[in-house]
Amino acid sequence: MEEGRARSQTVTTTSSSNCDTFTTASLSYDRSFITTAPGLLLLAETVFGLPVWALIAGSEYFLFPAFGWVMFVAVFYWVLTVVLLIIYITRAFTRISKVPWTLVSLCFYGSAFVLYLIAAVIDATSITKEILDDHNYNSWTASAFFAFLVTACYAASTYFSFRSWRIRIRS
Repeated sequence: MEEGRARSQTVTTTSSSNCDTFTTASLSYDRSFITTAPGLLLLAETVFGLPVWALIAGSEYFLFPAFGWVMFVAVFYWVLTVVLLIIYITRAFTRISKVPWTLVSLCFYGSAFVLYLIAAVIDATSITKEILDDHNYNSWTASAFFAFLVTACYAASTYFSFRSWRIRIRS
């Protein structure tokens, strides 16, 4: 061996991961989910949640701080509900087995119910006789109606999630 040249060494490394591999190529569409009560409620929350924030967004809500809170809750939970709907329809939750989905659903629906109830009450009580002649009155009134409708859907979803979580805990 020549002096001045260092010996070359081969280094072999391996890596491991604690999470399961997630590929989108293996996702499938579950049509039967939409026919179940939780699926129908999730779809209703998506459909009825959209007008809550759309009706307020089309008005001059920024002049009234209470409607800012309603907008935050409505948009936040609408986006999360759409994401959850996609996760359940594509059955992605079966590919991510490390997540306790029954507990995640229970926490999501429970918090959505409580915060949407607060937002619906704020939405309804912020509509006063002083704005009766205002062009925003009809939008805000319709928004309050849909907010209470979505609140009822989240309450029912909380009930179904609690039942599912309770069954999972017992087994």
